[in-house]
Amino acid sequence: MKKLFSNFKGDLFGGITAGIVALPLALAFGVSSGMGPSAGLYGAIFISFFAALFGGTSTQISGPTAPMTAVSMVVIAGIVAINDGSMEKALPAILIVFLLAGLMQIGLGLIGVGKYIRYIPYPVVSGFMTAIGVIILVTQILPSIGYYPKEDMDYVNKYKPMAEEIILDNILKEEAGEGILVLENFKETISRAEKITEVDMLKEAQTLAKSDASGVLGALKIMPRALRNINWLELVLALSTIIIIYGFKRITTTIPSALVALIAVSGVAYGFGLDYRPIEQIPSGFPVPNLGIFTEFELGSVTPYIFTALTLALLGAIDSLLTSVVADNMTKTKHKPNKELVGQGIGNSIAAIFGGIPGAGATIRTVVNINAGGKTKLSGMIAGILLLIILLALGPVASQIPAAVLAGILVTVGIGVMDYKGLKAIPSLPKDMSLGPIKFSSEVVIMLVVLVLSSVWNLVYAVGVGLVIASLMFMKKMGDLTAERSDVKTLEKEANWPDEGDFPKNLQEEVFIKHLKGPLFFGSTSDFQQMADQIPRTASTVIIRMGRMQYMDQSGLYTLEDVLISLKKAGIKVLFVNVLNQPRYMMERVGLIPDLIPEEHIFESFKECLNWVKENVKDKFIST
Repeated sequence: MKKLFSNFKGDLFGGITAGIVALPLALAFGVSSGMGPSAGLYGAIFISFFAALFGGTSTQISGPTAPMTAVSMVVIAGIVAINDGSMEKALPAILIVFLLAGLMQIGLGLIGVGKYIRYIPYPVVSGFMTAIGVIILVTQILPSIGYYPKEDMDYVNKYKPMAEEIILDNILKEEAGEGILVLENFKETISRAEKITEVDMLKEAQTLAKSDASGVLGALKIMPRALRNINWLELVLALSTIIIIYGFKRITTTIPSALVALIAVSGVAYGFGLDYRPIEQIPSGFPVPNLGIFTEFELGSVTPYIFTALTLALLGAIDSLLTSVVADNMTKTKHKPNKELVGQGIGNSIAAIFGGIPGAGATIRTVVNINAGGKTKLSGMIAGILLLIILLALGPVASQIPAAVLAGILVTVGIGVMDYKGLKAIPSLPKDMSLGPIKFSSEVVIMLVVLVLSSVWNLVYAVGVGLVIASLMFMKKMGDLTAERSDVKTLEKEANWPDEGDFPKNLQEEVFIKHLKGPLFFGSTSDFQQMADQIPRTASTVIIRMGRMQYMDQSGLYTLEDVLISLKKAGIKVLFVNVLNQPRYMMERVGLIPDLIPEEHIFESFKECLNWVKENVKDKFIST
């Protein structure tokens, strides 16, 4: 406790400054997610406080972030769509997915996954972050120009026939679930169909219209229509916000430019009584738990999103731990990755219970906190408390913020979150692969695949595809490198190792040496497997030098076993030299040692092996 208050003044200024920076972003991310500004604010309050309290990075400021919001948006839209477009009906299932993601993060921290996050390839992260920027930028163009598809009646009316079909299909499914046979009871079907009102049709058509215009492809598809129906006031408000954000940064960075833009543009719009579109009403009073998570829980509504919840958990972990590294570099400290994951998981779980969107460690807010004097966990807790005070005191005022202002803020977020460092490096990256006459960089391919698939298809699957491609390309490179360095050659053709200079020339026909100069794993087994076929018939003994083979996986183990069996059938003795601990352990576990290679054929040094060769191998051929 004493340590917590050891830097009270600095933490107070850091927390207040970070909280002020977080306010406009929290509101904007909440609106962008589809759950409303209050969800963003609740997420910022609870994640900031509890992630700081239980986390492993003293100066980390957490809350809703662009990547987490982009994935959350997909989850929310999907669940709302299957609940007839009703957020109220969909909310329990949405929050269960978010709660599950938080619990998964806690689990990841408890089993020690934190230290492995750094192994995710940079091209995957780069492509994903740029895709997040593209998604936010493109999807915020519509609200920036004041166009909302479900309010365009000419556009919505096109979906009424489809809406009627869906409603009738739902009636038939209900009857099937109740055991009613339609062919035997037309009256019941007709009775239910007659209860369909014009309001029901319109509501379903609006849901379809909104869904069809969502995401990057949906926004681009409806863009021509949106540009013909621009609300010029909303566009001016959005552009003013963007101009102030970028312009004010040139004057000073001490005061958050997003907050200045929020207050200035909202103040002018409200003060002059402009006919703008405000954000959704922010509930007044202290946040209360959403007990529907527990009372209305249905496993079937959550099961399709288990993998998405895991993706949210992993994405939050990556986002947070990358920020932790930035904080370490600035403060010359060392964070605890697994403890940080537990803290983030607790914060996200509690936020979900109170109806907040998930978040992670936020780099800009953390940097602001450190620069303002924050050094301990108290700074993150103060940031959360400040946002709670703003909610309680200024909730009705915040509800008057124009929606276009938050859209403008998000446009700048989308532009800022893209990985320009990775994009600029594209022309200079080495072209290490080829397809016919075309040469290209594997790193660029991975980044572009993740970028394109994330933008136009599915964020979750895109990352998975990127990881698979990156892993396959890595295995190919490592396999090629291992095969190149470990070719089976005669002693005359292969460069001798320093201790092989005294090898008897008269035994070069009878003895062949195999140098293993890298890991024997599933990426290099196919080349190694050809070893038995490459050895000429004159050989009676093969020496396998393992001093530079630090690792062997199960695939490598069984491939080695197959080769040894082939050599044994051919009457060729195999000698091992300098077997390292991990490969030896693997071979002993399956009995390869001593069943195929007895202990007397395993030598600590090449000198010992050479003595054995001189004593036991006879010269059967005349050396040339």
